[in-house]
Amino acid sequence: MNILFLSISTAVSNIHNRGIYPDLLRHFVKQGHEVFIVCPFERRTGKKTNLHEEKNIHILGVRTLNITKSNFLEKGIATIFIESQFKRAINKYFQSIPFDLILYSTPPITFNNLITSLKQKHSSRTYLMLKDIFPQNAIDLGLMRSGGILHNYFRKKEKGLYAISDHIGCMSPANVHYILSHNPELNPAKIGICPNAIEIKERNNREEKSQILLKYDIPSGQPIFMYGGNLGIAQGIDFLIQILESNQKRKDVFFLIVGSGNRSGLITDWINTHKNSNVRYISTLNRLEYDQLEACCDVGMIFLNQKFSIPNFPSRMLAYMEAKLPILIVSDRNSDAGKIAEENRFGKWSLAGDLETFNKNMDFFLKNSDIRMEMGEHGLNYLLNNYIVSHAYNAIMNETLFIKNEK
Repeated sequence: MNILFLSISTAVSNIHNRGIYPDLLRHFVKQGHEVFIVCPFERRTGKKTNLHEEKNIHILGVRTLNITKSNFLEKGIATIFIESQFKRAINKYFQSIPFDLILYSTPPITFNNLITSLKQKHSSRTYLMLKDIFPQNAIDLGLMRSGGILHNYFRKKEKGLYAISDHIGCMSPANVHYILSHNPELNPAKIGICPNAIEIKERNNREEKSQILLKYDIPSGQPIFMYGGNLGIAQGIDFLIQILESNQKRKDVFFLIVGSGNRSGLITDWINTHKNSNVRYISTLNRLEYDQLEACCDVGMIFLNQKFSIPNFPSRMLAYMEAKLPILIVSDRNSDAGKIAEENRFGKWSLAGDLETFNKNMDFFLKNSDIRMEMGEHGLNYLLNNYIVSHAYNAIMNETLFIKNEK
């Protein structure tokens, strides 16, 4: 089949990157499909629209405004304009390509007209991988007013996107429940689970653990609790700082934070003020460096803002599971990530803002090194049985083939 993938993920601009999208698209290629990717070249990169091709993969980078790691105003404007920018580029570079399957993810939710026109032109099947529930997430975080002009505009777009999608793949059972309960007009038969999934890679650590830790000035005598990922409003960074504050005098634990985002300044300001010896912040690492450092840690941490009413399921969990790290999950009550981790014995959960329970869970990991290792093994096994790319691929193909037969 000819697969068209539409995304604002910059990771897919290089198909050899690691991540839930490039991993999945490589799997499509390995199964004999031709993959056509359309992704943004954000304004900050200075790149112009161009097409890169290699065997069975065609990557069309489209010059856009800054969609990621930008202020809310530019992000909103960029989200509105990206559909027309993608459409012009597809008409120019992929005009003669017949697409069998149109695959796309949220964000954004503004590809309705583009998907409809392509679907009609090619009689394509359409599959939405639902990774983000917008605009409700923006309302939860106070970035948009409920019932306002913007909310009504984007909510209409959201409902339209769901309607034109032949099938919607959600990240977890809680996501399925949320979508059906808030969109009762949808046929439950078109809603299923398409999990976040990765391709497992053998990790070749060329350096010993002690050398790696020395390289980043991290002590080797304390269990290391790592957070890797975006540092933004969605992660509730204020609570992470409360955790650092609460444990700053302890000598039996070390906190490692790797990532960037519009709230990273809160971390650097706190570190500069307290000059604490049990916290290290690193803004950027390449993937090899990150994997090597992650393998030296003892527990992975996940943070979600307590204000969320939507059930997020962070893909960052998969990297921890691959590295055999038990996971300490901090989230709102609506995410089922913590429930899944606890029921399958690869992590522990606490409510965002509940410092007492977080510290209790942290102490559990500190006092039980054998159980930590067991939970890490459980995490890897659960990953292999539920979250590798073949699971996502099969979910998509089983549904799209069923839809084809029904038509």
